Amino acid sequence: MKLTIILTLVIIAAAFLMLCVRILLKNGGRFSSQHIGENKRMRDENITCVASQDRAAQQKSDKRLDVKQL
Repeated sequence: MKLTIILTLVIIAAAFLMLCVRILLKNGGRFSSQHIGENKRMRDENITCVASQDRAAQQKSDKRLDVKQL
């Protein structure tokens, strides 16, 4: 049981260190942003986040919903 816990902790620590190698070894290193709007390749493909797409669609729309006509 103790061996399993120790082995698990060693594997988790190794995985954490492998994920952080760039950050730990490079001056000014940091994790890259995972936000769609900050990803260059996504911007090149004109892919944006849902909130940005919704905002743009609402601005393009000239129609206003009239509840009385429903």
